[in-house]
Amino acid sequence: MPSSTRSSTRSATRPPQRPAQRPAPAARPAGEVRLIGGQWKRSKLAVPDRPGLRPTPDRVRETLYNWLGQDLSGWQVVDAYAGSGALGYEAASRGAAKVVLIEQDNVLVQSLAAAAQRLGAQDRVQVVRADALAWLRGQPAQAWDLVLLDPPFGLGLDGPALQAARRVVRDDGYLYLESGQPLDEAGAAALGLRLHRNGRAGMVHFHLLTPLPVAFAKVEPQ
Repeated sequence: MPSSTRSSTRSATRPPQRPAQRPAPAARPAGEVRLIGGQWKRSKLAVPDRPGLRPTPDRVRETLYNWLGQDLSGWQVVDAYAGSGALGYEAASRGAAKVVLIEQDNVLVQSLAAAAQRLGAQDRVQVVRADALAWLRGQPAQAWDLVLLDPPFGLGLDGPALQAARRVVRDDGYLYLESGQPLDEAGAAALGLRLHRNGRAGMVHFHLLTPLPVAFAKVEPQ
């Protein structure tokens, strides 16, 4: 038998090789975001792996704080639906006198509190475990310079939270809304708000709003 045939016979009878086993995937690590301006520029915030958590992208935060101005010295700020705290800690980094972070998820609350301790921000940053809408409804009227709203996208534009925020923000203050769909001028006006600036980054629509005069606003009663 020719040698080429012998070689083919040996190959045919050779047992098939088992594919190399792939190592088991490692547990998904917690992510992180960096603050992009102010006192704690480039400091990292942990982003725990929690359902629906999507920190505000760097590009969007940079745009927002360009709109607001880089110096928030003396401002009173609420970061409702705080999540990673990226929005609220950015305000504190830029000089806000008081920032309250509202979050309901206990894992995120612990992460937010750990960040305050690590940054030495306990004197200006308060972490509160609460439902954001209920907390806003319990606040006195016109108590805040800036209310940051980044609710889960499943809530849509979350009109009740916007109405509650409209009541607690000062007449010369600002509301920020991040959502999966745009809010137009008519929709904002129906909530007692004026669309000051807006933009989009991928699937994220972001809006900076100011209160309309009370005579033109349909504001939720306290």
